[in-house]
Amino acid sequence: MTLLLAGDIGGTKTILRLVNAADAEGSLQTLYEAIYPSRNYPDLVPIVQQFLKAATERIPSVSPPLTQEMKGGVLVPQKACFAIAGPVVNNTSTLTNLTWSLDAKRLEQQLGIKSIILINDFAAVGYGVLGLAESDLYTLQTGKHQPEAPIAVIGAGTGLGQGFLIRTAAIYQVFPSEGGHADFAPRSELEFGLLKYLLDKHNIQRISVERVVSGQGIVAIYQFLRDRQIATEMPEIGQTVRTWEQEAGRSEKTVDPAAVIAKAALEKSDRLSEQTLQLFVEAYGAEAGNLAIKLLPYGGLYVAGGIAAKILPLIKEGSFLHSFTHKGRVSPLLERVPVHIVLNPQVGLIGAAICASRL
Repeated sequence: MTLLLAGDIGGTKTILRLVNAADAEGSLQTLYEAIYPSRNYPDLVPIVQQFLKAATERIPSVSPPLTQEMKGGVLVPQKACFAIAGPVVNNTSTLTNLTWSLDAKRLEQQLGIKSIILINDFAAVGYGVLGLAESDLYTLQTGKHQPEAPIAVIGAGTGLGQGFLIRTAAIYQVFPSEGGHADFAPRSELEFGLLKYLLDKHNIQRISVERVVSGQGIVAIYQFLRDRQIATEMPEIGQTVRTWEQEAGRSEKTVDPAAVIAKAALEKSDRLSEQTLQLFVEAYGAEAGNLAIKLLPYGGLYVAGGIAAKILPLIKEGSFLHSFTHKGRVSPLLERVPVHIVLNPQVGLIGAAICASRL
């Protein structure tokens, strides 16, 4: 039995989960979980200390007993993995949207945990897909699964994460990627227009795919179609977008136009929003296909991130998969790739626990 601590550390919230690795098969049992507002704390250490004290008081007795994990009357895990919303270098990280500077060695000393590792939040998603149940997934394309083949992971949210897994011996190794910063590759006259619009708007010389396939991309596509007068703008949605535009540069926004646009598209209550999500879904599918061409992930391609599950009805309509497989002479290769939409929003936390179990 090994007591593990998994964490998903973001600029807005920190989610911690205490896990019992109860057997040799790697079964992970969740004992306690809690969410904390990150900005209310000067560092990760006091959050973990508060969490472990609460866990000690609230978790039921488990078998085998956890008495050997007690220090000063408080449960202390043997290993921990924290998934960080930001770059991780040499087991250290400075969070993008917080004043925290994290160092695994310092955390080990201050928390009394023997082994701690920091990983990028999308690397955690890569580990997490290994621990998902069938109910956590929606299979968009069955394909022809090959157990020894690579696995690809892509996910649009605040940005666009990409990564891959390679099987070595009995386990998969997870590798992060910066594929979201590759060039946006337009495929139609409308997308070429979008590319030029973004180049002119930002006065830059290249556009990354992340500027289109992400939450900010949904807003950018909406602005492009609005300014081209593709359809009439609804006053309520227009006001939300203008408020967001006026708050440009602020660390915290009062509105989320991408969510408003997506909601209107799902409800089919606004033609401009519908066309925005249509273009977004097509670009998302095309980029997922670009990743698949490079890896041939017959172990599966997993679409994670905060957006896909929320707009699943739009993804299921077919344009995502059409764009994914529409790759000319190599299209038949992509028709063999299993494509899964990740429905579980805690896939990164699951991945952090799996990564901790391997330490």
